[in-house]
Formats: sequence, C-alpha cells, structure tokens
Amino acid sequence: MLKAIAFDLWETLLTDTPEISRRQERLRLDRMERVLVERGFEETAARIESAYRSFWHRCYERYWSRDEDIACRVQIEHFLDELGLGASTFDEPSLAALEDAYARAAVDILPRPVPGAPEVLTSLRERGYLIGLISNTGRTPGYALREILEHLGMASSIDAMVFSNEHGVCKPNPSIFSTLRDALGVDYDEMMFVGDNIYVDVHGAQSLGMTGVHFDPPTRGTAIAPPVEHGLEIVPHATISDLRELIEIVELHQGLLPAAR
Repeated sequence: MLKAIAFDLWETLLTDTPEISRRQERLRLDRMERVLVERGFEETAARIESAYRSFWHRCYERYWSRDEDIACRVQIEHFLDELGLGASTFDEPSLAALEDAYARAAVDILPRPVPGAPEVLTSLRERGYLIGLISNTGRTPGYALREILEHLGMASSIDAMVFSNEHGVCKPNPSIFSTLRDALGVDYDEMMFVGDNIYVDVHGAQSLGMTGVHFDPPTRGTAIAPPVEHGLEIVPHATISDLRELIEIVELHQGLLPAAR
C-alpha cells in the first residue's frame, strides 16, 4: 500500500513562463553587474552576460550531464573564472553578495504553481499520505526554493525535500531517491513518484521499485531538462495531463475505486 507520494518540482509543481524566465534572468544579471561595479570591477554588461552563459555550459558538461551537482557558491566561482577574475580576488561578503544576486532572482520574481498543484498536495495530505519532493535545482538552489514554496503556500504540505545542489547528485541517481525515502521513513514499494521527465523521474523511480507516474501536460514552461539519449523503453504506471487527475490514480492504486473496464 502507498504511504508516500513524491514529486519532481520544476514543470510538475512549479513552472516558469518565458516572460517570467526573461524577467528573472534580467534581474539576476543586473544585480550581479551591480555587485561587481560596487566592488570596483568595471565589467561590461555584455561581458557579464557572456560569462554567465559560458559558465552554464561548462557546468552542464562538467556536472549536470553526468548527474552530478554542485553548491551555488561553486557556480559563482565558475562564473568568476569565465570573467577572468577568480574567486580569490573577492572577499567573503562580496562572494556572498554575488551568490545572493544569482540565487534569489526567482524568489523576487516568483514562478507559478502548476494548475492544481497546491490543491493536490493538500488533498493528499488530508488523505494521510506523506509528501516528498526531489528537485534538480539548476540556477535556483535549495534554500531559495524552500523560500519560494513558502511564499506560494506549498511548503507546509511537503514533509521532506531533497535538492540536488545540496545532495551532490541529480535524478535519476539512486542516491537522491534513497535520501528522500529515508527522510520519509518508508520503503520504495510504498512510494509513488510523479514527474514530467520520463527518464529522470519515471525511470529513476521505477528502477528502485517505486510506482512511477508521468505528468505530461499540454503546455510546459521553460524549466525543462535537456533530453537524454537513454535507449530505454520506459512505460509509466500511469500518465496524467492534469495534476488533479493524480487523486484518482492514487485511489485506483489503493483499490479505493473500481478499475476502469
């Protein structure tokens, strides 16, 4: 029997529209430029933006494409390397200011909950299920995502959260699922995992014995992971196009509803 329902975050519970993403990026770049100028580094906006994009590709090739992740501060160090400055050029308050400018753009320009997400979390909690979350974080680290979920009124519905930048690996690495399982205190066969990525979410969960549900909405925002050539035939236990369909899927799994004929 299911005891816990766990979710991916981006494009499953939260989404960024293209307009929101553009505003977040502009705020991030403007704030980082301001920090550099205040510290006496006269970098042009174009050079800062170029370094910002270059270090993102470096991090993808070095870490994320291998299902590894790094602390937000390490991302800032790579950014400074791309500028030719080096982290050793900066004191701790300056590095902290750069990290804050980089990490918190999505706190000040909030993403949107996926339609139905807050209600589904509340409904599942009311039915007695533990709720978990695993996020491959990208530019917004775990501490900022916790704050975002608080602002959106969703954090109180989640019993345990695991973020890749804090854990050191990304889905579908088994270690990150194991950490969530331990935090929830359940076995894999007592967990359902719901996510929009058929490989990292569904396959990652199913390979450990969890029930894997694919969330495949008609439209998605910009927070979509690059495709992975996995060569696998992945068959989810269920596919939903509206998160609110999950309640029926859970009840069918538990035998609380008759199976469709």
